[in-house]
Amino acid sequence: MTGLKVEVDLPERGVRLELSVAPGETCALIGPNGAGKSSVLESVIGVLTPASGQIRLDGRVLTGPGMKVPVHRRRVGWLAQRPLLFEHLTVRDNVAFGLVANGQRRADARLRALDELELVGARELADRRPSQLSGGQAQRVGIARALAAEPDALLLDEPLAAIDVQGAAEIRQVLAQRLHALALPVLLVTHDLIDLWRLADRVVVLADGRIVEQGSVAQVMRRPRNEFPASLGGRNLISGVAAGSESMRADGLVVHGIPDAPLGTGVQTLALIEPAAIAVHRNHPEGSPRNVWSAQVSAVEPRGDAARLVCAASGQILTVDLTAAAVAELALVPGAPVWLSVKASQVLLYPR
Repeated sequence: MTGLKVEVDLPERGVRLELSVAPGETCALIGPNGAGKSSVLESVIGVLTPASGQIRLDGRVLTGPGMKVPVHRRRVGWLAQRPLLFEHLTVRDNVAFGLVANGQRRADARLRALDELELVGARELADRRPSQLSGGQAQRVGIARALAAEPDALLLDEPLAAIDVQGAAEIRQVLAQRLHALALPVLLVTHDLIDLWRLADRVVVLADGRIVEQGSVAQVMRRPRNEFPASLGGRNLISGVAAGSESMRADGLVVHGIPDAPLGTGVQTLALIEPAAIAVHRNHPEGSPRNVWSAQVSAVEPRGDAARLVCAASGQILTVDLTAAAVAELALVPGAPVWLSVKASQVLLYPR
């Protein structure tokens, strides 16, 4: 197929996987630190050589048995957290650098650089030095530089992680427009949920160097089957076995909920719970919640006028969102015994 095809085995990194990215598709790689995301990008760009496997781009073999195309001839663009611009060059000459290095006349390269700066809303920065740029401006220049050389594929390594919220929103819009126009195969590494929804077409979840889950952004984030995408959305994911048509057991915890598919007793099952759906009590609660669990506070994380509690309940770790006032009123500190409750209607059950 055309596009990008990656088959890599990196035993020293514990990474072994296969994935394909079609032209015009942005595939997001997510997972905890050490899962293998950066190793995949480094293999595609050519700074890391797999022990075996093959990397192909639009039919060209970039890495394979007995061959390895040099980094500068791969036609793969790279954009990281910081664009690492050359301080001794102007913005225009930074963007033109790759074109000149590949043999294009300097005058033509500088004109092409201006065109690309225009497309990312940074033409007025052309004569500045990198030291005169804000973080958001520098990243716009980084996008222009990565795309000016007309790559056949693009790698985005947490490109918005070092930019403030407003700047990130602006750059995200620029990226979305440019990626749509160019129709390149794109690999995106991110820990930002907004990046996934705004930029990605597909999500691949990595753990210990293997693909453990993949699908559309909606599929993975709304029905996660792995703890990482659930935690990325700030939610609790509990794994256990069905104990009936509307309940499951996870270690010593019995969870009642609403199934989105029929559950047979003994079937591997997941329960998804929003942190704000869980109520915290110092005494056993009265009333109608079907889920009431004894727990202990492990940590309290202040978040402005709110706080996130981390609680341990029968071998499960659950996060709970509360107001700061509620934390103070209930005297919630690490080690405090509590009761957690949540209505069954606010728990989603589905087969693993």
